[in-house]
Amino acid sequence: MSGETITIKGPDGSFSGYLSRPASGTGPGPKAGIVVIQEIFGVNKVMRDLCDWLAGEGYVALCPDLFWRIEPGIDITDKTEAEWKKAFDLFGKFDVDKGVTDIQATIATLRPMTSGKVGAVGYCLGGQLAYLTACHTDSDASAGYYGVNIQNRLGDAKGIKAPLMLHIAGKDEFVPPEAQEAVVAGLHGNPHVTIHRYPEMDHAFARPGGAHYDKATADEANDRTLKFFQRHLA
Repeated sequence: MSGETITIKGPDGSFSGYLSRPASGTGPGPKAGIVVIQEIFGVNKVMRDLCDWLAGEGYVALCPDLFWRIEPGIDITDKTEAEWKKAFDLFGKFDVDKGVTDIQATIATLRPMTSGKVGAVGYCLGGQLAYLTACHTDSDASAGYYGVNIQNRLGDAKGIKAPLMLHIAGKDEFVPPEAQEAVVAGLHGNPHVTIHRYPEMDHAFARPGGAHYDKATADEANDRTLKFFQRHLA
């Protein structure tokens, strides 16, 4: 696989994205694509590693810089108090609907590089955006990990026309139990939606190196996500 920074042209301007492709000789024909949707720390090593991981699984992966309207090129970690403060400041200023516009532009940029099928996967803020991507874009399949504030946008679910998988952490410090139950109830019966719940997990259980990282559960969730994409992006 190989990674590079590319320019994505959107309706409101151009922004960067990290693109990772499968290694040459990994099978015949073009591959499906996956948009990787960032957490509140920007397009950092965690996101780039996720792109590289998906490229290793045979996908063309592209992570757009969704904070470009506020401050382009954010690349911070979860390791210091100052970085957390910066991340929450960016989160507070971020317009999720503009973010969805940028994700649609990213899908459009990625699609010609692929078999024609493009999905999306997001984490934390990106988990909410993965849900909204399913509601408002032409993504072929979307997966969200521990998405925040989805309970405030359940009315958008009427726009879901392609498969959506959500991973919910039962002890999520940023998504209280009542919010989790609202999401489950609000999406109940939607034939496009699959929800997996992890009762003992906290927020960001799938972020390697994070305070709440749990390898066994992350592996389980990631296996479900890969099988989901294998099924719907084939």
